[in-house]
Amino acid sequence: MTPEELLTLFVFCTAMSFSPGPNTTLSTALAANFGLRRALRFCLAVPAGWTLLMLASGLGLGALVTGAPALRWAVKLAGVAYMLWLAFKLSGTRQLAQVEASKLDIGFWQGVGLQFLNIKAWMLALTLTAGWVVNALGQPAPNPGQRLAIICAVMLLFAFTSNFTYALAGSLLRQWLAQGRRLLWFNRALAAVLAATAAWMVTV
Repeated sequence: MTPEELLTLFVFCTAMSFSPGPNTTLSTALAANFGLRRALRFCLAVPAGWTLLMLASGLGLGALVTGAPALRWAVKLAGVAYMLWLAFKLSGTRQLAQVEASKLDIGFWQGVGLQFLNIKAWMLALTLTAGWVVNALGQPAPNPGQRLAIICAVMLLFAFTSNFTYALAGSLLRQWLAQGRRLLWFNRALAAVLAATAAWMVTV
């Protein structure tokens, strides 16, 4: 991979990783409601799940999903349904004492699996595969295995850093949110972001 390609990869990954999406929204919500320690599991699950998705995409699963409209829609609708369910659970939590009972918490393996229902993650994986692993004719680029390994390493770093940054912001707001109805409105705002993301997922 040339220095120019590597620089373009860093710029692209920065824009995609740090822009708001399902993962960063959930990282913020989990840290604000449960604290940074509990959110850390999800922050680790995102890069783990995304790396598995990238490897699967690079090895041919991406072509299978994009080539089978029924399968693509199944992934999309499952992701939309899960986003809306999370938004519903999040929107009704008004006090930190209610958080445990809301069953909002997302475990490590749930976070890994969520990446395979995340259309933004699919778009990123497919774009990286088409732009850096195969050439314009759809044939493997020089050293495709090395390129795939570099992409996975870069995205491991970016995926964790971006989600941890959002989680840190959520945890810093935790004490302030514990007062009055602030947590309720904060959670409703994040629920609206998740619902909007779900609506966007239907259109792409």
